[in-house]
Amino acid sequence: MTAHRLRYLIGLAAIAAAALFNEPTVAQQPFYAAKQLVILVNYDAGGPTDLEARLLSRHLGRHIPGNPRIIVQNMGGAAGLIGSKYLGEIAPRDGSMMGYFTAATQAYVSNPERFTVDFRTYEFIAVLPSGRIHFMRSDIKPGIRNAADVVRGENIVVGGLGPQAPKDMTMRLTLDMLGVPYKYVTGYNSSAQAMIALQRGEISYYADSPPVYKIKIEPQVKAGEFVPVFYDPAFDGSAFSVPPYMKGSSIQPFQELYRSVKGTMPSGQLWEAYKSVLLVNGTMYRLLAMPPTAPPPAVNALRAAVVQLASDRAYLDEAIKITGDVPEYVTGATLNDDVRKALTINPELKAFMDAYAKRAK
Repeated sequence: MTAHRLRYLIGLAAIAAAALFNEPTVAQQPFYAAKQLVILVNYDAGGPTDLEARLLSRHLGRHIPGNPRIIVQNMGGAAGLIGSKYLGEIAPRDGSMMGYFTAATQAYVSNPERFTVDFRTYEFIAVLPSGRIHFMRSDIKPGIRNAADVVRGENIVVGGLGPQAPKDMTMRLTLDMLGVPYKYVTGYNSSAQAMIALQRGEISYYADSPPVYKIKIEPQVKAGEFVPVFYDPAFDGSAFSVPPYMKGSSIQPFQELYRSVKGTMPSGQLWEAYKSVLLVNGTMYRLLAMPPTAPPPAVNALRAAVVQLASDRAYLDEAIKITGDVPEYVTGATLNDDVRKALTINPELKAFMDAYAKRAK
């Protein structure tokens, strides 16, 4: 090859390289550009889970690149199990649906065999730690004036969503530890339905989230119609703590009420079962999840958007206005591993809790 020919080829290569590196780069479209995101709620409309999901739906899209249209779909039934299973078994796995669940973790721990698709294989977006405040009607005979009077109550009727729902489990376990006789009525599809029954006097004892308590129950406590009994404390597996929403409140945590009534701390299988519910459901009271194998760009976009909500003034203001509090979502790159590790329970304790739930039926 002559020197002239070699210089000619080198020149062509240089021109080609220049054209390659100087060619304008086509901007990659955000995953959610021109798409829709459905938030699936595993309880009927009107309850606290639905309320929070709709609040989220009005603000989350601003923080998702591509600004997808967000709609809420309710799928209640079986204490939240139907919607939880649908997400893994039937829902599209293309990033177009995210579940906003309550009690899904406890449902899995209690009966993993009811999940055709292993719940631990879902993609977890965020968790919302929370708890419940237990309260009762003051007109229960012989008259309820303070929390300790619960042990004197006659013909108490506890309303519930399902025998294995964490809310139901904590109500029954704590009343059983206190030795309080009661009738258990279950089958309400949402807290909203149970609250209507409470107002009508069909049930007389219930528990609900702090936002619902502050908005719907606290005014009636001040009017003398209801009495707070206790709240479920935060529990990390080894120690109890006061959740942020209960700081400064005069309502006692369960273990303190128990000690004031019984003179000692609780113990035994009922106590261990109660702590297990607190650990699994208290740290993951609400859970945002996508189906297994959901696209990583979708998972990452939604996790990042949830983080940005914490500094969204419009969202914060509406949350305070509607629920009286701001949901504090927890997320991160290790969330899948954290949730999957927490969804483990001692086999003996699980067997006890299964039998306990069945006795409620």
